[in-house]
Order: sequence, then C-alpha cells, then structure tokens
Amino acid sequence: MKPHRLCMTHHLRPHKAYPVELAQFHSADYVEFLHRITPDTQHLFSNELARYNLGEDCPVFENLFEFCQIYAGGTIDAARRLNNQLCDIAINWAGGLHHAKKCEASGFCYINDLVLGILELLKYHARVLYIDIDVHHGDGVEEAFYFTD
Repeated sequence: MKPHRLCMTHHLRPHKAYPVELAQFHSADYVEFLHRITPDTQHLFSNELARYNLGEDCPVFENLFEFCQIYAGGTIDAARRLNNQLCDIAINWAGGLHHAKKCEASGFCYINDLVLGILELLKYHARVLYIDIDVHHGDGVEEAFYFTD
C-alpha cells in the first residue's frame, strides 16, 4: 500500500482566481461588484450593498476581492491537483466558505470556493461527495446543486 500524497495550500502558493473563474458559479455582476467595492467607496453603493447582502454579517474590508481570489484560488488549485493525480488529499485551510450564494454574500462568506472546487472536480469525475462538518449548514453549496443529480 503506497502512502498518500498530501497537498496543503500553505505549502503551495495558490493562484489568485480570475473573475471568470469566480463567475463559473457566481453571477458576473456580483463578482464585478466585489472587485469594485472598498471601505472608502461603500457609502456610494447602498443599493448594491443591500442587493448583494454586504454589510453586517459580510463587512466590506480592505483587499476584500484579493482575499476572495486567494482562498478561492486555493480550492480550485487543490481540485486541479486532485484531478491531475498530483496528490491524493488536498487541504485549503483558508477555504470552506459555504454560505455564499450565486448572487450574494452570506454568513461572512463572499465567494463559495467549495462550489468552485466541486465544479472543477466534476470536470474529471462523474460524482463528488461533499461532506460538510461545520456546525452551520452549508446552504450555499446545497442551493448550488439542489436541482442537479
């Protein structure tokens, strides 16, 4: 029995996910808004903040979009490494933001990296088993795949 090859994103620098990658699940207008919004300009976008659910549970902070790009990129990279058999187990300690919806942030989650990772895995695998061990329900992931087989 061969030992498992483990990939952890703190050993590998993830790529910053491109807006087009984020839009594999999220709406392009939501991704574009996350790219534009900053703490200094958020007062100009009260309608959009409400539409995309940014504010109390999902505050706007400096480098928000870059944060999203890095943690989403880590999960996408992990899935690609698994798909290409470069490792047997991949962990992104910064990932797991399972509440984000297609068109809105939710529960401190802005981009749903898990959905993006699952979509990447589905390019090579017929089915993916998603087990969420968080104390909170992964409603964003459920919503993304609820009407698929």
